[in-house]
Amino acid sequence: MADDIHRTAADGEPLRSLEVERKYDVDDAVAVPDLTALPGVAAVGEAERRDLDARYLDTAEGHLARAGVAVRRRSGGPDAGWHIKISTPEGKHEWAWPLDEEPVADLLDLPVPEGVVEALSQWAVPPFAALARIRNARVAYALTDAAGGLVAEFVDDHVTARDERRGTESSWREWELELGPAAPADPQQRAAFFAAADALVAHAGGRPAASGSKLARALGF
Repeated sequence: MADDIHRTAADGEPLRSLEVERKYDVDDAVAVPDLTALPGVAAVGEAERRDLDARYLDTAEGHLARAGVAVRRRSGGPDAGWHIKISTPEGKHEWAWPLDEEPVADLLDLPVPEGVVEALSQWAVPPFAALARIRNARVAYALTDAAGGLVAEFVDDHVTARDERRGTESSWREWELELGPAAPADPQQRAAFFAAADALVAHAGGRPAASGSKLARALGF
């Protein structure tokens, strides 16, 4: 995905995608189950370690949060970049731009690229201030079908978060299961896939996530 982000950057337009996923809360002692038990999954790829560091911004009045929009700058992993996430009933629409050429110092106030500011203008205008920092030690697994197509990506996350406005910190472990290009397109088949995932996770000792996003949990929602 990172290469795709850089290819779209030439004309300033973001890479657009739709995330359809399930999130689960799990305790540290819970083992990742056999994911080939999921419908259509023939193989599980090698574990891929990713160290992610994301800074989230909003206006002082919380205009983005009220609109169901989040903006972040994330480093690490294949999709490092600036991301706008828009929550909808069908999933999360994501717009992505590449990272700045220059490294960013550990500052609370990050300079937001012009393209990102322009895209956010329908919901909010600068100034934007630090909302939260979320660091994530992630292990990702590609779940593929018999033809090698990506049915889904499963990630095992150990998260450390800081609410920058309240100065509070929290940590937790969660799993995410995000559909890939080879996932079933039929809504009923997708529902059956996620139902099987829910049952598999419950048997392993996990449970549906209490918060809809890492940002919401970091902020106590």
